[in-house]
Amino acid sequence: MSNNTIRVGLVGAGYIARWHGDAVRACSDADVVAVCDVSQGAADELAVVYGALAFTSLDEMITAGVCDAVHILTPPQLHRELAVQCLLGGLHTFVEKPFALSLADTRAITDAAKQAGRQIGVGHNFLGLPSYQRMKEAFDTGRLGKVASAEFNWNFPLAPLRSGPFGLWMLREPRNLLLELSPHLFAFAVDLFGPVEIRHLELGKPIELSGGGTRHQSWRILARAGDVDLSFNLTLAETMDDRSVTLRGSSGIARLNYAADTLVTTVENGADIVLNPFVYQAAQSWQYMREGLVNLGRHIVSLNRKSAYGMSFANTVESFYTSVRNGSEIDERFSGHAAEQVMQGIEDTIALMPNKGVEPVPATTATRKPKPTVLVIGGTGFIGRHLTRALVASGRDVRVLSRGRSGPFADIADHVELFSASLKDPIGLRAAMEGIDAVFNLAKSVDTTWEGCLQNDVAVSVGIAQAALDQGVKRFVYTGTIASYDMSDPAQEITEDTGFARDMSDRNLYARSKAECEARLMDMHKKDGLPLVIARPGIVVGAGGPLQHWGIGRWQGAGTVKIWGNGRNKLPFVLIDDVCDGLIRMLDVDAAVGQSFNLVGERMLSGRDYFDAIHETLGARIVVRSGSLLGMYLADGVKFVLKKYALRRVGVIRPSLRDWKSRAHFTPFRINHPKAVLNWQPTADRAEFVRKAITEAGLFGF
Repeated sequence: MSNNTIRVGLVGAGYIARWHGDAVRACSDADVVAVCDVSQGAADELAVVYGALAFTSLDEMITAGVCDAVHILTPPQLHRELAVQCLLGGLHTFVEKPFALSLADTRAITDAAKQAGRQIGVGHNFLGLPSYQRMKEAFDTGRLGKVASAEFNWNFPLAPLRSGPFGLWMLREPRNLLLELSPHLFAFAVDLFGPVEIRHLELGKPIELSGGGTRHQSWRILARAGDVDLSFNLTLAETMDDRSVTLRGSSGIARLNYAADTLVTTVENGADIVLNPFVYQAAQSWQYMREGLVNLGRHIVSLNRKSAYGMSFANTVESFYTSVRNGSEIDERFSGHAAEQVMQGIEDTIALMPNKGVEPVPATTATRKPKPTVLVIGGTGFIGRHLTRALVASGRDVRVLSRGRSGPFADIADHVELFSASLKDPIGLRAAMEGIDAVFNLAKSVDTTWEGCLQNDVAVSVGIAQAALDQGVKRFVYTGTIASYDMSDPAQEITEDTGFARDMSDRNLYARSKAECEARLMDMHKKDGLPLVIARPGIVVGAGGPLQHWGIGRWQGAGTVKIWGNGRNKLPFVLIDDVCDGLIRMLDVDAAVGQSFNLVGERMLSGRDYFDAIHETLGARIVVRSGSLLGMYLADGVKFVLKKYALRRVGVIRPSLRDWKSRAHFTPFRINHPKAVLNWQPTADRAEFVRKAITEAGLFGF
């Protein structure tokens, strides 16, 4: 790193931080030198990726003087406080959208930037796309003629609305969805036309969240900017991806697909009445071909590092640091002034929402304090939510370990207690288990290296089990996965006596990590007396489950799936209600301790049967394509070589052909063991299964 390199700190180590970090790394004169997060583990893990210092205190990071600039990447409610602190601490500051939660907060940040004499930038990243720059040039130079109207679309499924987790910030209040998603749309409008005047709002496709509360999945906003009519459309149900901007002018129409970084314009031609339709369509076809070839070439040359989303970040961040380096005015697209205009439009829209986008306090509140005897870790996920409710229905009070203080259980608050603690904090875990007889550990981590799995999944699982031992918990139920089995051979059969491979290094990280967790916990059962029961659910389906289930195939939007294999073998589906029934039985059957159980339903449907049933019952035909597992394995081998040797990424793995075949679930399961020991009887009637798994599951959100 040269003396002129801008030293950057990332404040917040969540999902979006990697996009920002990679964009900073792509700049010629900036580098990530620090990561700050309240979670030491999260800060350490991301810091290793960039060879940076890790901090858990922003004060300490600022005082250390290691940064010239920071990116604020925390939950939005913290943006104002942290951005102002960094600016007044002498740091140039770039804030991920939404910039703030209100116009007042936005102005507080921009005022602090002026006071400190530091640059302030906002992450309106899609404005950095090359295709958008071409659209804007066509607009600015008049090639589209006089623009009368513009349409801004975000039609993209938001799975958490239907399947959780419901503790996400964007779901906590109705207005948060607008704050989270609409900055993309309003940023386009403000950059093209200036301030936006909101005229009308219409909400549709309401959905009830688990535990209470209504969220809308469609938003129609009518507005005006000068003499241009504007419409903003958001659809969050299961729909084909259409994230686009369309400008309609007197001389032409321009349509930007900002999810794919493509631009196609439509203009009239001078051909006679016979040739006109042909010339018109030929011009369109050529443009689509050109855009496709440009994107293909870009991906090949960059080794797939220049996705539209990645490029949008890279160009936005590059623009910001050009201004920091030169001491010049920041590009208006990413300026504090633009952030204010965008927030004004959002705030005016919120004013038209029922209760101004704030959910009223429920009329009914808890009448008693819960007395939990069961702790559910991972209780806000798909299985965890259903299990918590099933436990309450069985007469038990439940404590749910949650990252926040809110959860999807307001309607059963008499029986559910939320407890906030880090899974890496032994003291907090022991406190969570006070008075607890049984613990369900449903938690899982998402890691990209084996080292990350060992730290964030295996070590965490062992730590949770140790806390259970320390507190004298009487039953500890761990959820593994059937994915840890070798399911590549249709001539074999899997039971609980079927072991995992001795060497799992050629398996995908999820399967390998879960298997390692099981081994460590079983060791604790044998040596330390951990009252362990292991559950391995199959492909879990039912109300609140996702349409785009990756246990069935590789999805390309809501309408197309490349199924693992030919899709004709019976899959190990299991209803969520049956899984919960099996898990609860593990508490009541003493003989279950020290054993594992594959919670897989009766063999009824293949992957193709499942999608045929969706068509028959819901009327939606999903395009199903066979997936060559050998072809996927070979393609993955090419990616592995490129990642390891061309991109020099550390910890890259290559799953074996057996691993790829296992994703098709070729090997059938025999489920006599849970039936005999637990007296577990999964749904055996096909019509009932289809009704619960598909007809009543709310797969499309409406």
